[in-house]
Amino acid sequence: MLSTLELRNIIESSFLPMRCQCTLAQDQSLTIKVFDRTSERADFMVTGIKTQQLTSSRAISNLIAGLRADLKQQSSAQPRRANDSL
Repeated sequence: MLSTLELRNIIESSFLPMRCQCTLAQDQSLTIKVFDRTSERADFMVTGIKTQQLTSSRAISNLIAGLRADLKQQSSAQPRRANDSL
């Protein structure tokens, strides 16, 4: 199993160029936040990810793919503001 530091690095770097922050709770679950590139506000947040289930590169890859799909779906569902296209 990967260390928490290695796991955080893999997840956070997979969202570049966006900023991603992973934090470990006392119950050993992860919270993942992805921030908007311009405003630096958290656009997407998932809590309660069990690190015990992330025991292989496939499990980590599946988690990241799912998070990216959720982020894309959430982004496309948000209405665009008039000044977003500027």
